[in-house]
Amino acid sequence: MNKSELIKRVSRDAGLNRGESVRAVKALVNAIRDTIKEGGKISLTGLGCFKVKARKGRPGRNPQSGAPIVIPAGRKISFKPSLAFKKLAKG
Repeated sequence: MNKSELIKRVSRDAGLNRGESVRAVKALVNAIRDTIKEGGKISLTGLGCFKVKARKGRPGRNPQSGAPIVIPAGRKISFKPSLAFKKLAKG
């Protein structure tokens, strides 16, 4: 499903017109982006939890030359699905 299909689905299921659905989906995406940017956590019951995790710097290798390099510390986005969501995927 892509964004356009999601908007159609929201429009149909929520009884909104297309313009309202576009604004609702954009607002949701922006809220998630802003929270992640601030380093926050988003927990959606029945879906899962998005959060930012810190990653330590570590040694690595350049794949072309094989020379050792240092991979800098950074942040990564983590998603942990809820138990109900996992069960849906298993069937």
